[in-house]
Amino acid sequence: MTSSTQLVVIGGGPGGYAAAFYAADLGMQVTLVDMEPNPGGVCLYRGCIPSKALLHVAKVASEAKHAANWGLTYAAPKVDLDKLRSFKDGVVTKLTAGLGQLSKQRNISFIQGKASFVDAGNISIELADGGSHPLSFEHAIIATGSYPTTIPGLSITSERLMDSTRALDLPEIPRSLLVVGGGYIGLELGSVYAALGTKVTVVEMTDGLLPGADRDLVTFLARRLAATLDTILLKTRVVGMKETKKGIAVSMVGAEDTPSEQTFDRVLVSIGRRPNSNVPGLDRTGVVVGERGFITVDAAMRTAAPHIFAIGDVVGEPMLAHKASHEAKVAVEAILGHKVAFEPQAIPAVVFTDPEVAWCGLTESEAKRQGRKVEIAKFPWAALGRALAIDRPDGMTKLVIDPETERILGVGIVGAGAGELIAEGVLAVEMAALASDLKLSIHPHPTMSETLMEAAEVFFGHSTHVYRPKRKKS
Repeated sequence: MTSSTQLVVIGGGPGGYAAAFYAADLGMQVTLVDMEPNPGGVCLYRGCIPSKALLHVAKVASEAKHAANWGLTYAAPKVDLDKLRSFKDGVVTKLTAGLGQLSKQRNISFIQGKASFVDAGNISIELADGGSHPLSFEHAIIATGSYPTTIPGLSITSERLMDSTRALDLPEIPRSLLVVGGGYIGLELGSVYAALGTKVTVVEMTDGLLPGADRDLVTFLARRLAATLDTILLKTRVVGMKETKKGIAVSMVGAEDTPSEQTFDRVLVSIGRRPNSNVPGLDRTGVVVGERGFITVDAAMRTAAPHIFAIGDVVGEPMLAHKASHEAKVAVEAILGHKVAFEPQAIPAVVFTDPEVAWCGLTESEAKRQGRKVEIAKFPWAALGRALAIDRPDGMTKLVIDPETERILGVGIVGAGAGELIAEGVLAVEMAALASDLKLSIHPHPTMSETLMEAAEVFFGHSTHVYRPKRKKS
């Protein structure tokens, strides 16, 4: 028999489970549908969390090697791949099991299966055991996420060819690895394999790594990667792949249209992600899907079908877990009749490489594209006591400031721990803080957080630890 629910959430990732939990906390009857045995989605099972667990291991290996600069010498690490996988999988299991428990505590009906729309008020859930479960609903939130993009026309069937999910499984530590795509996923996973002993080559079709990020931030990362990776090939396209006895032979064309071929033990394709909007039966609901595959929503995350909402990767970029979680709360409040809109001033982005790169709000590159006049204040970490004390002066903190109001419009940070520091920048942008607010906020010494205060002081021309007189306005 068909059961009913006040709200059904399709997809149990950081957007889906955040929506389900929040709705239950606010008194709604909630059903959460996902194909995994517990909530968590790609982020917890095959993305954010397992990759950060491996990046932590890579960081330890890198620091052990770097310690020779301080008089501490360690033997080359011996990698127990089974134990490493177990550590990574254990982190995932703890978190997903915890979410399962939180779901039960909130009396959420969690159904493991794949949802298909029958019409605008009913779904059919194909259960993991092969049965089906019909469900009627008053409201629905679609949170089906995204999936890895493949190279059109270049797909081959080979165990040696990996996407990000397969790479996180650590099938082996190959002698050589080609990473196709110089974005954040490729650079993070490439860094992991390089730290474990693989010769890593990165190929990127644009003229720089991390397309979209400010070039002055990327410079620090590119310099370090040039030393830790085997090769970085820019302005280069992959035009062919074939499996051989020795590995995968990859044909590439460089900036001068010069063809070349190299063979790698494994190839990781990481050229982005696509919205998973191909939900069976969605066309029967009135929900509109745009040309790029994103579900069309308004500021309240409402689709063209007024009682159906969509959040996360499936509605647009940036495809980030924390964006999805905040969109989830907007959607739930809209369902309950509140006047809400998803209108953030700053969605932070963090690349968990070494050094980390983080930014929020308006970037300098975006300001140039918009023709918007801004002032840039930079504080180099080479002038920071704490950065020198931990031997990580390879960093910078920059502020993007409105020259008339002195309001902080954006923040960019590159360096060790940048991902933790960017939260203060998010708060500054969201609160419409002025450069003087940041300058007058006392930061503890000696810490990396001082770089935000000192960058604000640079704007006024009197940073304590760098001499940068403020230029007089003409």
